[in-house]
Amino acid sequence: MNQRTPTLLYIDDDSALARLVDRGLTRRGYRVVHAASGEEGLERIRRAAVEGGIDVVALDQYMPGLDGLETLEQIMAIPGAPPVVFVTASQDSSIAVTALKAGAADYLVKDVTGDFIPLLHVATEGALRQAELQKAREEAEAEIHASRDRYAALAAERELLLREVNHRVGNSLQIIASLLHLQASSAAQDEVKAALTNAMGRVAAVAQVHRRLYTSQDLKSVVLNQYLDSLLEDLRRSAEGNRMSRLTLKAEPIEIDPDRAVAVGIIVNELVMNAVKYAYPDGAGPIHVELHAQGEDVLLSITDNGVGDNVKADPRSTGMGQRIVAAMASKLDATVERDPAHSGTRIVLKFARMPAAPGRTSTAAAS
Repeated sequence: MNQRTPTLLYIDDDSALARLVDRGLTRRGYRVVHAASGEEGLERIRRAAVEGGIDVVALDQYMPGLDGLETLEQIMAIPGAPPVVFVTASQDSSIAVTALKAGAADYLVKDVTGDFIPLLHVATEGALRQAELQKAREEAEAEIHASRDRYAALAAERELLLREVNHRVGNSLQIIASLLHLQASSAAQDEVKAALTNAMGRVAAVAQVHRRLYTSQDLKSVVLNQYLDSLLEDLRRSAEGNRMSRLTLKAEPIEIDPDRAVAVGIIVNELVMNAVKYAYPDGAGPIHVELHAQGEDVLLSITDNGVGDNVKADPRSTGMGQRIVAAMASKLDATVERDPAHSGTRIVLKFARMPAAPGRTSTAAAS
């Protein structure tokens, strides 16, 4: 495929010199168009900016009407204007500096015999290459900006979808928890009622995480003190009588990822419900949940002042709660210990703020 012939607009009031430029650059593969004044050159450039056809401009300084610098200033104001090589017979270097500062791609001194034409050819070739590079750079920058805009739009859409998913999942889980509560309320057998109530608490613990994510500015983390406060409030509302009236929380605003927050919530639910059932055989008593940072680790404790080791084993117990606590502790890579110095029951979990590296062996141990 043949390469397109570039077009040079030569703006100069010297028609004889214009003919020399025409002959010299035509032999070098250019099409030359002549404009005898700055006004005529500007009109051609404005038409070419819309219709195309002018690739580079050679502009003389001294002309009647608009001089070269005045013409150059107006050329630079035309959107999509071609590059300009400034040409003058003056040896005054200040004109060259002014022209280059005004936007000229190059500058050269002409003579009346046309000996400057080879230099003009070199200058126009350089101006065209420079214009091509500038265009490629602008197109690349425009593509980068467009890609960033597309990425930002996709990220915003993804965040909106994740919020909607968390909202729907949270609502669905809350409906399931409500159904379990209704079923537990109508159950005739204590074992069935207890099993349904426990299941309801586990579902509510997961639902709370999704509700937190729906209302949070950060979809990648859950603030544990806010989450546990809502979770314990759910437990208070679901408890019969005043069994949860002395349930307290003291927690620092520690952030962890949603998956591990679910594990923390389920552990708290199991240990609190265990304390409610067994710590105070004669009625309600205080149950304290505490969460605080210790360096890079997090300490979670559930404490009661009940009967402690003197609790009688319930023959109806299936051990499901202990197995769930052990499984969730393993997910957190947490240690689980009973405080032997406490007169009641105090269970302490210790786990890292950040998830364990892949392949690390869990140190969890069920009490």
